[in-house]
Amino acid sequence: MDTDPSNKRKAGPHSHEEGPNKKSKGPKRWRVEKSKDGVPVTSHAAFETGDQGVWATCDMHRERKCIMELRDLLSEACRITENPDMRTLLNVVGTAVTEDDAAAAKELDIEGDIESEIQSIKKPTSQPLLQSLKVDVKCVTFIKTMVPIDPVALVHSICKDAMDSAHTKKSRWIKRLTPMSMIGKATEKGIEDVARIVLGPHFHQPQSPPQKFAIRTTIRNHTVLNRDIIIQRVAALVGDRHTVDLKNYDSLILVEVYKNICGMSVVGGDYEQLKRYNLSEIYEPSANVAPSTA
Repeated sequence: MDTDPSNKRKAGPHSHEEGPNKKSKGPKRWRVEKSKDGVPVTSHAAFETGDQGVWATCDMHRERKCIMELRDLLSEACRITENPDMRTLLNVVGTAVTEDDAAAAKELDIEGDIESEIQSIKKPTSQPLLQSLKVDVKCVTFIKTMVPIDPVALVHSICKDAMDSAHTKKSRWIKRLTPMSMIGKATEKGIEDVARIVLGPHFHQPQSPPQKFAIRTTIRNHTVLNRDIIIQRVAALVGDRHTVDLKNYDSLILVEVYKNICGMSVVGGDYEQLKRYNLSEIYEPSANVAPSTA
């Protein structure tokens, strides 16, 4: 046996570095990807007052696939919209591409149209059309949408299309969709501020008829406000002219509280018919569960 210490293998200066095939132990980062329509989506952004968008639930460990699928569904729904402002926005924002795409375009020896296209690529958009926001809750994701997108109309269109063509399944990972017309701070004042803006077009228009309404709340990672306080504040701002009806409502007010933010929207009376916007239930119906409304 060779016991000469001089013959022992010495550690090289980079022996503690990871090899090329060794997986990094650091935190994973989501890639910034684009939808099939070329609409970019960024991630890890924070919620801000005034944001709007769509919550989506999924099975555990399927959050990333859920976001990608939701982004594609929203992109497709945006592109078939009849809103002319939306089509104009898509013509601007939807053309944004990565730096690699721009470099590839420059290699083309074609003048005129290609040059003008490259110039448009160089104009970055300050806010992407669809943006995934960081959510520290398992099985829950959120995509922020950009005005003039109406999250409620967009989600209703997706679910209505799924109901009308349930034999053609377009979603595999998404469970329930919940549109948010506006997001604010999860305080009593914050909820009232959001409610005044969101409820106005539905309940406070001149000569609008009285409505039957219900309120449904979801609270995640939040302990300051409870369900009763939220319902009392929102119901008071709906007004006495309208009445509560938990089953046969004309409008349903959805309130989502997550950490220090609160989102709100108003959906139509076909919410139950559309399986409470649960795409999984639309495509593969199961036994009905009694709703929790107030």
